[in-house]
Amino acid sequence: MATQPLADALADLRVLLLDPDSLVRALASGRQKGQPLPRVQDRDVRRIELRHVDLKSGRHLQVTSFDETQSHTANVALGPEAEAAVDGLLAEPFGNWHVDTTTATHQLRVTKKRDAITTTQDRSEPLAVERGHDRDKQRLLAGDDPVLVALGISDAQGRIKPTRQAKYRQVEEFLRLLDSSITDALAKGHLRRPTDDDPLRIVDLGCGNAYLTFAAQRFLSHVRGLPVRVTGVDVKQQSADHNSGVADTLGIDADFVVGTIGEATLPQPPDVVLALHACDTATDDALARAVEWEAALVLAAPCCHHDIAAQLRSGSTPSPYTLLTRHGILRERFADTLTDALRASILRLVGYRVDVVEFVESAHTPRNTMLRATRTGTVEAREEYDALLEQWGVTPKLAELVQIGG
Repeated sequence: MATQPLADALADLRVLLLDPDSLVRALASGRQKGQPLPRVQDRDVRRIELRHVDLKSGRHLQVTSFDETQSHTANVALGPEAEAAVDGLLAEPFGNWHVDTTTATHQLRVTKKRDAITTTQDRSEPLAVERGHDRDKQRLLAGDDPVLVALGISDAQGRIKPTRQAKYRQVEEFLRLLDSSITDALAKGHLRRPTDDDPLRIVDLGCGNAYLTFAAQRFLSHVRGLPVRVTGVDVKQQSADHNSGVADTLGIDADFVVGTIGEATLPQPPDVVLALHACDTATDDALARAVEWEAALVLAAPCCHHDIAAQLRSGSTPSPYTLLTRHGILRERFADTLTDALRASILRLVGYRVDVVEFVESAHTPRNTMLRATRTGTVEAREEYDALLEQWGVTPKLAELVQIGG
């Protein structure tokens, strides 16, 4: 890790971005402290991705920018046009850069004083480059990936099965969120940098048939080049046996533990906790375990918010909000929102930065909300949380589990 003037670090970064042979992928995200959101083509953007692609007219630099709702892709010819595009992006106030080349991973983080903290991690073996331009929906795992074939999402010829398109979309959108979350947490120093001797420890609580467990391992290890070790937890022995068999077939080093989310025992605390579509208070159990383990990063997609909904039905609605709970369907939707708002607030009270983001609809549930929490150690004031509990007269399960009172 080194600190250097920002202009010098960006000049080094420019060389990496414009190298058409060694660049695998670059990601810029966040914004510098006190600066507005970066802008690309007169749009505020949250992040950009760069890679080189081979078109009929030759190799181009592909720039994909992401705003609040969608992505926009442009292919720029190499030479002066690509140089101008890269110079424009480097001039924007992005706070973090993550650059994968065939031989190394490079990180750049801009400090409050507008210096650059840079790190470089060499690869044990060169990383392959995918330069195909026909990447529908920016696929992170190709349809013919062995993991997708083994899980039955793709057929033997590597084609996504028509009946598994929804599951494939879920896997892709999950990987996209996981990728950007890990990139941001590594760049800001909230997540430790893994090594071959001490890989990133990821646990999937309530993993079921481990679609996302295996997808995370495959993407992070083979595409991102990060050393990872995954563990799946599920209450069913049948799931553990099935998943262990898939892992053996694929040659993946993974563990599968039988037990409830609240009681499962792991050999070491995880760095990253996943809990996707755990029903009702099982999500609270997962979040509480993440807090107990002091996990650096948590991705949780809740499902079936029965607990707070039942409390609203049995309690009285404070004035003037009776219109929110008079009709059953509105009361249930409000209960969903209230539950996740309280969960996010509780996590902030115990030292996490929390975003509530959209997650793709799965084949099993229309729920599409994800809580993304990064452990920063900064604790939020609790006055608004206490006032919300007092007004609605509810007791969040997560508050009981992490023992914050209220």
